[in-house]
Amino acid sequence: DGPPSLSLSLFSPLSLSLTTVRQVPASITHYNMTLNPQYQQIGETFVKQYYAIFDGEREGREKLVNFYHAELSLMSFEGVQVQGAVQILEKIKNLSFTKIARAITTVDCQPTFDGGVLVNILGQLKMDDDPPHGFNQTFMLKPLGDSFFVQHDMFRLALHHIAV
Repeated sequence: DGPPSLSLSLFSPLSLSLTTVRQVPASITHYNMTLNPQYQQIGETFVKQYYAIFDGEREGREKLVNFYHAELSLMSFEGVQVQGAVQILEKIKNLSFTKIARAITTVDCQPTFDGGVLVNILGQLKMDDDPPHGFNQTFMLKPLGDSFFVQHDMFRLALHHIAV
């Protein structure tokens, strides 16, 4: 059989219709489509725990390694990509600031079809004596047994360079 072939016309705004969206290739129907009804609580609890450790004492940040998988976790921090719990922890430990204060504006969560949770955080943070900056961080929490791990972590400061 091989993988289903998709024509480019499926992605054209003019040809995309509800009937097209409903036509799921047979090879995908076996996928476990279990939405976790507790996704909002899971996401918000994770954010509180993660930032309590991250924003606490610098030495305590080593505990963050427990949120990540040894091999399957990916982090993009200001465009720099690292993979695996040990490498992610090294990236976090090598950040230059010593004090951080954070104000979270929103925590948006969505369930994923494998029982995971997509978490997007928008807020402001102040590091050491720097002025406050907006930030955005997105986590993909994947189920593993009766718990979760961070499969993807993307962080970006909201710095805008406007030409004068």
